[in-house]
Amino acid sequence: MTAASSSPRTGQLTVPIDPARRPDVLLRRRAPEGHQVSAWWMIGAFVVVSAAVVGLMNFFPGG
Repeated sequence: MTAASSSPRTGQLTVPIDPARRPDVLLRRRAPEGHQVSAWWMIGAFVVVSAAVVGLMNFFPGG
C-alpha cells in the first residue's frame, strides 16, 4: 500500500460563475429580476454632487 493510493480521490467540480462575486466589482449585490433603481436615488446623487462642487468652489477666490 502506497501513500498515493491511500489518499482520497476527488473529481472535477464545476464552480458556478456568480457575477455578483467578481473581484473587479465593488459593493455589487444581487437584485431581483426586473428590479430598477428609483429615480430619487439619481436625483439625490445629483443634488449631493452639485452641492459638493459648489462647496469646494467656495474655497477658491476669484470665481
